[in-house]
Amino acid sequence: MKIKTIDVFQVDLPVKGGVYRLSGGREYTAYDATIVRISTDTGFEGWGESTPFGSTYIAAHAGGTRAGIDLLAPTLIGMDPRQHDRLWDKMCNTLKGHRDARTALDIACWDIAAKAAGQPLCDMLGGRTPGAIPVISSIGGDTPEKMREKVANHRAQGFLGHSIKIGASEAEGGPMLDAERIQACLADRQPGEWFLADANNGLSVEHALRMLSLLPDGLDFVLEAPCASWRETQSLRQRCNVPLLLDELVQSEADLMQAISQDTCDGVGLKVSKQGGITPMIRQRTIAASAGLVMSVQDTVGSEISFATILHIAQSTPRHLLRCALDPRSMVTLSTAEFEAPIVNGGAEAPDALGLGVSPKLETLGEPVATYGV
Repeated sequence: MKIKTIDVFQVDLPVKGGVYRLSGGREYTAYDATIVRISTDTGFEGWGESTPFGSTYIAAHAGGTRAGIDLLAPTLIGMDPRQHDRLWDKMCNTLKGHRDARTALDIACWDIAAKAAGQPLCDMLGGRTPGAIPVISSIGGDTPEKMREKVANHRAQGFLGHSIKIGASEAEGGPMLDAERIQACLADRQPGEWFLADANNGLSVEHALRMLSLLPDGLDFVLEAPCASWRETQSLRQRCNVPLLLDELVQSEADLMQAISQDTCDGVGLKVSKQGGITPMIRQRTIAASAGLVMSVQDTVGSEISFATILHIAQSTPRHLLRCALDPRSMVTLSTAEFEAPIVNGGAEAPDALGLGVSPKLETLGEPVATYGV
């Protein structure tokens, strides 16, 4: 089996609710998604998605994603899409860094491989764990009252996890506002729920310590990605009384090994397009599991194709270490594919369909913005 053609599509995903806010004054009204279709000489085709979280989350942006694919795609023509390590090596040797550009290509090849093997993708990634995967909401920064209301709305939809954004500037209310946000969002906490207070690397150590000192004892939450640098995070780690989970600082296997060797965190947020696709995700999942780190399986943002990838990875992750999986469908208003994985009683389960199990909506994707291999 050989890769014959690669088509690239671009689509804007409007933010549900109109605007999404992160620490540092970052705001988003839409996300620029890149979706690829890889076709083979045997008739199998696979789909993948890479949607950066704007241009200020990590060193990635949508224009760069497609520019990277423009370099990578021609080198994959004629290769076997089932040889994941060789494909990854080829992409690494063609373009250093730019994991977001490798993501959609890597996912599409795994989709093909699973279809050719006659299996759902999760069965190729270690085997399906039984039962639904608990899903986590993503609550943008707002007033404490509005954030509490958003948590309640997601709870009513069945979400068991909640990622609440913090990182208010001093002018907005600083540590006091962030402490109020955390307390408000946890005020109605139900048994079995898991909360992340996510700063997206937006806090100084001083801000974080002030915020934590303002919180009452007994609040059950995890502080995610508090600081922008390893030095700051390690300094906070030595004085922090809540569990720490790393996200943006961990992109490569080397990053994860550094976090483990320095005992910087208690868990890690693995995000498909941040890590670079499925191939590095499963490598890093194994490393994290070996160190006993808990994991959330997510993506930066995305549509149904992104969620399908997340769900299959999560479905094959050791359940005792898995906390939640992100459903990015809840963050945007546009649907790019049919994917049968409803949220029921707090979770979703990967379907038994072959591969990712997605049926892209070609009328929504429109014409390819680039095609390779013709």
